[in-house]
Amino acid sequence: MLSLSKKTDYALLALSHITRRGAERTVSTKEIAEEYELPLELLAKILQKLTKEGLLVSSSGPSGGYRLSRPASEITVGKIVRVLDGQPAIIHCLREDTACSQFDRCTVRDPLTRLNLKILEMLDRMSILEISQEATVSISMPITFLEVGETGYRASSVDAPALASNA
Repeated sequence: MLSLSKKTDYALLALSHITRRGAERTVSTKEIAEEYELPLELLAKILQKLTKEGLLVSSSGPSGGYRLSRPASEITVGKIVRVLDGQPAIIHCLREDTACSQFDRCTVRDPLTRLNLKILEMLDRMSILEISQEATVSISMPITFLEVGETGYRASSVDAPALASNA
């Protein structure tokens, strides 16, 4: 199953945090680690890797820390995933470093390759800016009531809140 690694998850949290703090403000590793209760050493390694790849700029000193190297709208989730985890693949044979013994006989490789490409396109379209924008998501669920009247049953529907959360 395709899922984000802890490193990618932590990186997305950190980048989202940095984005919300503003383009010119530097944010320390310690601030991010404390805010999200992340392991400081692992987070430091992740941020160093993102800096090495040109996605962050670091500065030293008492007010040092990290800031984005470019607008958050230009940094994609797909780029972060590739930097930290390599090329994502939903099936084993699509990974760059593997060979499949069923390659010549496989009947699902092509459809799953197309699915994998669609997932990659979605990751490459979603920016850090998009994931850092706090919004309340409200999902409603239709509920149907049956009323008994003189002429029989009558259905009426209402939308009831099913879930409200911060996205």
